Amino acid sequence: MSDVAAIQNLVQKRLELKNEIAKVIVGQDAVVDQIVLCIFSGGHALLVGVPGLAKTLLVNTLAKALGLDFKRIQFTPDLMPSDILGSEILDESRNFKFIKGPIFSNIVLADEINRTPPKTQAALLEAMQERSVTIAGENYKLDLPYFVLATQNPIEQEGTYPLPEAQLDRFMFAIKLEYPSFEEEVLVVKRTTSDIKSTTNPLFTAQEIIDFQHLIRRIPIADNVIEYAVTLVSKTRPDNPLSNEFIKNYLDWGAGPRASQNLILAAKANAAFNGKFSPDIEDVKAVAIGILRHRIIKNYKADAEGITEEMIITKLL
Repeated sequence: MSDVAAIQNLVQKRLELKNEIAKVIVGQDAVVDQIVLCIFSGGHALLVGVPGLAKTLLVNTLAKALGLDFKRIQFTPDLMPSDILGSEILDESRNFKFIKGPIFSNIVLADEINRTPPKTQAALLEAMQERSVTIAGENYKLDLPYFVLATQNPIEQEGTYPLPEAQLDRFMFAIKLEYPSFEEEVLVVKRTTSDIKSTTNPLFTAQEIIDFQHLIRRIPIADNVIEYAVTLVSKTRPDNPLSNEFIKNYLDWGAGPRASQNLILAAKANAAFNGKFSPDIEDVKAVAIGILRHRIIKNYKADAEGITEEMIITKLL
């Protein structure tokens, strides 16, 4: 199949995927779009939302529709790295045998990642970056495609271990989940309090998803679009000549080079999903908020004046 035909096929398959997810999940279109963008770009996502907004159900449904294995890890303050990576045990023949932990899956939901100590967070983040884990000197490769969706509760911060900026940077997207609208909530209550169960059909194989990830990376892109993305990221840095007074007033730190890379990858995926054969500046703008919101650090003045990350990014677009 040529790349042109493959992109047309991807557009169709993405529409089918959204319809399949809509059988179970009500609304949350923007959230679903960003998660699917993230998976097909080969990144990971951080989902920020209050409890009860169907984060686990969404990821479970997505995994079934993509035909991938899914594991959920509930992070707690006493969770150890071996609890997620796996450990060696002595079998009946008195030989050491490695039992794989829940991290060995295609899609991993890391629920409330900020509830667990840095040692366990670091174990997960190594697996995200390297797509492999090292246990007792042995290196184990993780099955591809590999996608981590971590969740954070924005309300409770007591007894939590916030992710350091260097680790937040490893997430391609930070996605905010909002409360459903009145009509959506009525539909959610109707669906979840009846005895009717929706079944989700797998639409992809693991190899198909890997092929689509390679296809997205092969999409050509004009230099002016790359320069726009790099300029946008440069503007978030207060000490950069390209930044303006607004940024110098409200930001302590800006985004790093990983933000530029992710902007381009996500713009390529966004273009492919819309049937375009090369991304333009509009595709970069479409993904900018999700990619930049967790990479910029506001100062106390921005907090005092109620300036949000989204407001800052929108000013730069």
